[in-house]
Amino acid sequence: MEQGMVVSNLNLKPGKCVDIKGHVPEDSKGFAINLGKDSSAIALHFNPRFDHHGDVNTIVCNSKDAVGWGQEQRETAFPFKRGQKTQICIHFDKEQLTIKLEDGQEMKFPNRLGLEVAEFLSVEGFHMQSFKLD
Repeated sequence: MEQGMVVSNLNLKPGKCVDIKGHVPEDSKGFAINLGKDSSAIALHFNPRFDHHGDVNTIVCNSKDAVGWGQEQRETAFPFKRGQKTQICIHFDKEQLTIKLEDGQEMKFPNRLGLEVAEFLSVEGFHMQSFKLD
């Protein structure tokens, strides 16, 4: 997957949201948004897959800590289309992360690492046009 933007010192606190707008490449196999402490402590790995790692039109969420990757959570409702713009809002909290998609779909994923602040954001395989903290 094409490495995109990386933000350190994000300082996303509980109750706040990171709102990401961008464009899914026409030839995309999938893309990923990672939110956490750093690249080795990821509270949320949000990975929509068009056709990648044996998954077709599936959203895979996971977390990563010093031990490695956790148990994957899969969602088959798949609103993304190649070559189209999309918007993703990730609401951060101490207990869970809520991912709100443009079509009104909402997913919840536990904050397994118990992070109190998210300092790290990375985007891969996605042409990000803007992001803001709300």
